[in-house]
Amino acid sequence: MVSIVWSQGKGSQQVYLNKISEFLAFFCTVKATTTISIETTMARPFFRNIRLLILAIVIFLVWGYSSMQSLPRQEDPTQVARVAVINTLFPGASAERVEALVTEVIESEVSAIEEVKTITSTSRVGFSAVAIELEDSVKDAEPVWSRVRDKMEDANILFPSGAFKPELEATETRAYAMITAITWDQSAKPNYAILRRFGEEFEIRMRGVLGTEEVEEFGIPDEEINVEINASDLAAVGLSAQQLAQQVSQSDAKVTAGQLRNPNENLSIEIDSELSSLEQIRQIPIRSGNGQFTRLGDVAKVDRGVREPATDLAFVNGKPAVAYGILMSPGQRIDQWSDSAFQQMEAFRNQLPGGLSLTVLLDQSEYVDTRLGTLVSNLVFGAALVVVVTFVTMGWRCSLIVGAALPLSICAVLGLMSVLGIPIHQISVAGLIIALGLLIDNAVVAVDEIQVELRHGVDPEKAVVDTVKYLQGPLFASTLTTMMTFLPIALLPGGAGEFVGSIAMTVILSIGASLALSLTVIAALTGRILGGSEADAEKLQHQDSLSIFQRMLRILMKPGAWWNEGWSPRRLGNFYQWTVKRAMAKPVFAIVLTMVIPVVGFIQAGSLDTQFFPSLDRDQFQIEVEFSQENAIANSTEQVMRARDLLLDYDQVTEVHWFVGESAPKFYYNIGATRENSPYYAQALVQLDSSEGVTALIQEIQSDLDAAMPEARVLVRQLEQGPPFDAPVELRIYGPNIQELRALGAEAREILTTVPNVVHVRDDLTATVPKLALQIDEEQAQLAGVSNTEIAEQLQATLEGAVGGSILESTENLPVRVQISNSDRGNLSQIEALNLQPGQSAQGLSDDFRTVSALGEFKIVPQLSQIAHRNEQRVNTVQAFITAGTLPSKVLADFQQAMAEQGFELPPGYTTEIGGEQAESSDATGDLLGSVGLLLVAMATALVLSLQSFRSAGIVAAVGVGSVGMALFSLWAFGSLLGFMAIVGAMGLIGIAINGSIIVLSAVNEDKLASQGDRRAIQAVVMRSTRHVLTTTITTMVGFAPLLLSGDPFWNPLAVAIAGGIGGSPFLALYFTPAAYLMMHRHSKAKKSPREKQTMKALPST
Repeated sequence: MVSIVWSQGKGSQQVYLNKISEFLAFFCTVKATTTISIETTMARPFFRNIRLLILAIVIFLVWGYSSMQSLPRQEDPTQVARVAVINTLFPGASAERVEALVTEVIESEVSAIEEVKTITSTSRVGFSAVAIELEDSVKDAEPVWSRVRDKMEDANILFPSGAFKPELEATETRAYAMITAITWDQSAKPNYAILRRFGEEFEIRMRGVLGTEEVEEFGIPDEEINVEINASDLAAVGLSAQQLAQQVSQSDAKVTAGQLRNPNENLSIEIDSELSSLEQIRQIPIRSGNGQFTRLGDVAKVDRGVREPATDLAFVNGKPAVAYGILMSPGQRIDQWSDSAFQQMEAFRNQLPGGLSLTVLLDQSEYVDTRLGTLVSNLVFGAALVVVVTFVTMGWRCSLIVGAALPLSICAVLGLMSVLGIPIHQISVAGLIIALGLLIDNAVVAVDEIQVELRHGVDPEKAVVDTVKYLQGPLFASTLTTMMTFLPIALLPGGAGEFVGSIAMTVILSIGASLALSLTVIAALTGRILGGSEADAEKLQHQDSLSIFQRMLRILMKPGAWWNEGWSPRRLGNFYQWTVKRAMAKPVFAIVLTMVIPVVGFIQAGSLDTQFFPSLDRDQFQIEVEFSQENAIANSTEQVMRARDLLLDYDQVTEVHWFVGESAPKFYYNIGATRENSPYYAQALVQLDSSEGVTALIQEIQSDLDAAMPEARVLVRQLEQGPPFDAPVELRIYGPNIQELRALGAEAREILTTVPNVVHVRDDLTATVPKLALQIDEEQAQLAGVSNTEIAEQLQATLEGAVGGSILESTENLPVRVQISNSDRGNLSQIEALNLQPGQSAQGLSDDFRTVSALGEFKIVPQLSQIAHRNEQRVNTVQAFITAGTLPSKVLADFQQAMAEQGFELPPGYTTEIGGEQAESSDATGDLLGSVGLLLVAMATALVLSLQSFRSAGIVAAVGVGSVGMALFSLWAFGSLLGFMAIVGAMGLIGIAINGSIIVLSAVNEDKLASQGDRRAIQAVVMRSTRHVLTTTITTMVGFAPLLLSGDPFWNPLAVAIAGGIGGSPFLALYFTPAAYLMMHRHSKAKKSPREKQTMKALPST
């Protein structure tokens, strides 16, 4: 077994190629050191010992069944989380200051880590977000994140005062297995304290479910003790908000006061004044500025509530709610986990009081059951078609044996998946469907060859042993080359590789199991069944007195009957024999004719539409709404609730769940939004009653919401498959000057708006945010004894609140926040009338309070909302969001053409690059195709060692290239897209399509006359190999029928590419291959003839 261990660090492409090189070296070693033949060690014992044969079959069946029950089940493959975000608060700082003092410091520290691939950052007013993406070769990200945290500590030392400690948050690639919500069903204002209390109990219950990894909460505002005082009352007591909070804090002693120690005992001493209730807070004595005392409750309102304004809110079915995303641990069966979770939820639901209800927003197990059920049905349907084809082409006895190979091989694959830890999901099951025909290819060849031997009167045991001995070389070579073509897909790094890699792994395991079973168990089973049945059939034909069963059996085993020996129409056979004869007579014409379609395919490849991964037709979609950044969360909530009413007017829409101020829980793995602390942002999960017509519905809703909410950017987005990206079309503009970048971005935006099918356009630098700038009169401030910093601190504490003490309730610490009333904070006149207290610099000056208006004047000024970096360079990313169902590649092509036509040019020192879907597609495709050269060397080595001929290997290579041309022709003929799945299919196709040529060439090499270039002998070999080639081709193609008939845009390009290429492979195997062999032999013979004549002349005459 080859041990594949990914190394970490940069150069994932080199690591990728190294793994394929290791496999090649492994193969050469095995080929060179193998000295014990298969037939002597494996086939004979199974034939001789019927108990061993039965026991092997039973073991495989039990192994497969037990593995099926224990294998993890999920909707999509799990991908490594290689992205994390470093968030840093810097209150009051402009975007420029955040960029220079925080963001660039973090970028400089983190960039020194070798495994970091890309660093992107956004510096906003008071906030820095630095996103880190690791190299594709990283398989375990946690050690890297540990080093990133160390770098964050180093950066924190360099931060200016006022900047908070940076926090690292890893981005989860998995979707939540379940999303639930506790909703407030009463008409009164929601009590989030009650919702939080029941939510905490719900979290505890769900964490107790076996297999639960994490429970995250959404839409829960921070709870605190609010001490609200009017600005006039605050001035009357002669205190600032900071001083009032400090007095509250001094009454809250949560520290020890030493110990009483004596020879007999030790007792700890505590000040018994810890805040524990609202009433205790109200009774705190407050000393005013003139030295008098009053109770806090007499001058301020003390209540328990949520911090206002809230930072995030959730509305489930239009009702206030707190939502919970529940993440299932890897390696679990989601159906069993879901059953356990529902039991806990039902018990919790029964404990809820009136006015509260528990709602399930998402149960991923339903989608897993539906999708896997469809794929398993396709698997069974495909298997039935394969058996039917085998029955028609080989007869009922052979079809029974070949049919037995299917469940045995599938059970072996399931067992190997269990050993390797490959879960059951849509990709791995689809790999089994792809491998359906391949599973029995080796069995078809082995069974047919043994049957021929038996008809020639060979002893069954000898027939089995001789057949295995004869076939082990070509079958091993064809299996190995097929494995090699799928190997780059299995080892492909990054998100794309982790998403589709299971297809290749399943195919590799399938054909490997098929080879082992075909040359052992199936071969022995064929000898046992057919060896005895031939003799029984001979007896039945000469007996007169027969029972009904014997008569039926005699009919079934009638010599020459199509149901017994396979259907072979004579006229068609005669015509086919004539075409082969003509091809051998004119090999050049045969070669040219068989290559016409591949050549057309390569010519038309440039005209094919491209798409990385298609959209998903699902009964869900998402909506993102973004208002201007100064928008308050209350206004955002009001707007999206009106949008909900509009959405419910559509008959197909059943539920709408809004999350305001943050992203919705991740209900599908591809959703990459991670917004938080964004009161101007909202995201909705929209549930439909069916997945039919989703694209058209999204287009209609997009148009209606754009008209209903012209002040917002509304994106109605269909769920996508494959690795996520922010926008389908992106243009990144790099340069040093922000103003120049803004101008270039605005110009690109203007061009994008003229491109068809563009719904919305945005960039990083166009938006500006208005701010209130307090212009201080320096003389008045100095006379008042207050500095600019002290003015800012007092305003910050008064408007945003100052924390003084806390109440410990159960395991939760509720802060006590002192602030002026909401009505005062929301009125500029009241803010201007606020009294500011002289600071520490007022020594010897007046102690009188001064109003804000006496010290300065407020003016509204614009400021840049954010500055973006990519790999430590300033960048302005222009993004286009397009109409649902539109190909991003077409919009990008139109955009590039429009830029060229309108003369979009960059000044010196500025560069551009394309992002979005094309960047992701180029990276993944580049990794996949980058191994083609090494793959060809590996395949050539395997073919040369197996066929013992460079010429034969060259012919097989030409067949592989021709099959790719036929795949491209099929994509063009059927109007399919040339996407990543089509490229995956074309690469895998090469190994499958050349199998027929390997069979023909092996047979030619075994025939003495044919190997010498005898035309008639080669023709005879081709005729003998025809049934092998046609049967395996048809069964392989039929295996793709379910995927072709399903119409799924995800699988259709792959199925069309492989089925189309395989469909044309018999022409390459039965016409091109022998014709090319004949041409090469003639050419070689022609080169040898002059040399032979010269040699004869040089010999001395006798």
